[in-house]
Amino acid sequence: MTNSHFVKRIAVLTSGGDAPGMNAAIRSAVRTAIYNKLEVYGVRRGYAGLIDGDFLSLQARSVSNIITEGGTILKTSRCEEFKSKEGQKKAVAQLKKRKIDGLVVMGGNGSFKGAHKLAADWGIRVVGVPGTIDNDITGTDYTIGADTAVNTALDAIDKIRDTVHSMERIFIVEVMGRKEGFIAIRVGLTGGAEDIIVPETEYNIEDMCDDIREGRKKGKISWIIVLSEGVAPAEDVAGLIRENTGFEVRSITLGHVQRGGSPTAMDRLLGLRLGAAAVEALIKGATDKMAGVERDAIVLTDFETACRHSRRKSDLDRELYKLTKTLSI
Repeated sequence: MTNSHFVKRIAVLTSGGDAPGMNAAIRSAVRTAIYNKLEVYGVRRGYAGLIDGDFLSLQARSVSNIITEGGTILKTSRCEEFKSKEGQKKAVAQLKKRKIDGLVVMGGNGSFKGAHKLAADWGIRVVGVPGTIDNDITGTDYTIGADTAVNTALDAIDKIRDTVHSMERIFIVEVMGRKEGFIAIRVGLTGGAEDIIVPETEYNIEDMCDDIREGRKKGKISWIIVLSEGVAPAEDVAGLIRENTGFEVRSITLGHVQRGGSPTAMDRLLGLRLGAAAVEALIKGATDKMAGVERDAIVLTDFETACRHSRRKSDLDRELYKLTKTLSI
């Protein structure tokens, strides 16, 4: 590839919540850069490390055997200081001190808002790679980590169902998703849940209890409700159902187990494609953009657009939610 924009040295950082597949993206970005005769630096601990100047030189062997690992070898954090102009000024000074020509930022909405600031306000060349288990980024059909998180939660629910059925109980299973029901909807549908509670859709506890009572009359002996964490604590919902039905109800929160583990083939492939795409975009002179995949094609989307809610994804979620209700009879 011809380097028409004279990029000689780039840095890579991971920011915000970790997501399985980030290491695959790091590996791909590093080796794509080296293949194109660039120097590569990793930044530890995201924007906090950028402010502190916590850089390390990365070689091809630096990223050997990391493709199967969850988390991020560069570590990550959430940095309040970076939200201020003074914090951004310190970060920019660290980049200029090391003569970094381009920056790859891997993360979600908050990370991209910070990346946009670097590009728009400080003139730093930045391209993003979407890594978040919530899959809440516009401009890409999937984000790195989302598929693994769904499969991790699904595996847990498959195991929970054995107890639910054996003991003839109602279980409320809380999965991650503060503002998005992406995980809950897919896990609920593929795990055979009787109901799903997500932030995007209002739920009526009385109607839910009526359904449970009616199901018992029809001989339905067990019941799983998948709850997205952003709606309410699992124990609160369990308490309301217990109070309204008189049935035995248990709650369980899967928590951060969904962030970890070896990434699925889909997340590895996505990370590898997008890590390389981000570096290639920097070489071509792109900035203030995120590399994503739409309909299996690599696309670049402005950071500001990437941080907006995707209506297309919402339409799909409504379809899947409706299907769950249809199949739960």
